[in-house]
Amino acid sequence: MVDFRSDFSTSGIWALLALTGTLLTAVMYIRKVPGAILIGMAATWVPGIVCQLTGLYTVDIEKGYLSLIPTLSVTDFSAFGKTFGQCFNADLGDKGILNFAVVVFSFLFVDLFDTLGSLIGVTSKAGMLDEEGRLPQIRPALLSDAAATTVGAVFGTSTVSTFVESAAGVGAGGRTGLTAAVTAVLFLFSTLLAPIFTAIPSFATAPALIMVGFLMFTGITNIGFADEKNYTETIPAYICIVSMPLFYSISDGISFGVISYVLINLLCGKREKINPIMYVLTVLFVLKYVFL
Repeated sequence: MVDFRSDFSTSGIWALLALTGTLLTAVMYIRKVPGAILIGMAATWVPGIVCQLTGLYTVDIEKGYLSLIPTLSVTDFSAFGKTFGQCFNADLGDKGILNFAVVVFSFLFVDLFDTLGSLIGVTSKAGMLDEEGRLPQIRPALLSDAAATTVGAVFGTSTVSTFVESAAGVGAGGRTGLTAAVTAVLFLFSTLLAPIFTAIPSFATAPALIMVGFLMFTGITNIGFADEKNYTETIPAYICIVSMPLFYSISDGISFGVISYVLINLLCGKREKINPIMYVLTVLFVLKYVFL
């Protein structure tokens, strides 16, 4: 028999700790405490460990309730030899060129527009966009992301791409490439202590992600929803914003935003506002949803 009370108790503790951590992180961030987001994660994780030690939190691997107590074991890198370079051993001869092209373009759309959305959002928060809302040095940034994606595929990892969590670094004052370089070095060293970091539960990282979402959302004030003359732009922007959490994808949000922007402006007789590239993107996005 399933013990619903135990399951509810564990999930309730997750929610309570996540909400408490969010409030604590928000207060520290407002009071400009250095490392507020990192401290908030630790301050949420430690009470979770106490709950596990006292029996309030029950470990149940099948339900996703893992142990919150870190282990000091050494990271096992033996699996790396099984994944490295396996992409070159794939037999695509019987898949067909059309099917292969569909897969390539699907990954292209996801990676490209996830990266674009993250870059624009983070650099907007950092004040790096020009007067026209463009990122001057976007080509090296996209090239870096593409190189990381390719190398990650060769290593056999999940897709390596730009993530909006970078806004946490911007919120802490990071503005230059030195911030990213230091973060990369720390990530490299963290692989040696992976068993410790993997013990950090999702309810401890939730406050950090919620604060990052807040930092990204502050740019919405620049859209100008109140001006009726801009409805052909603000409505697609609203569709874009709402679609991202509903479909759990930045690229899908951008897709619906682009499609709705072109259709609304066409039907409202404002063709002059549509850049030719937007027509191409709209066709590609429609084909993506038709064939995928």
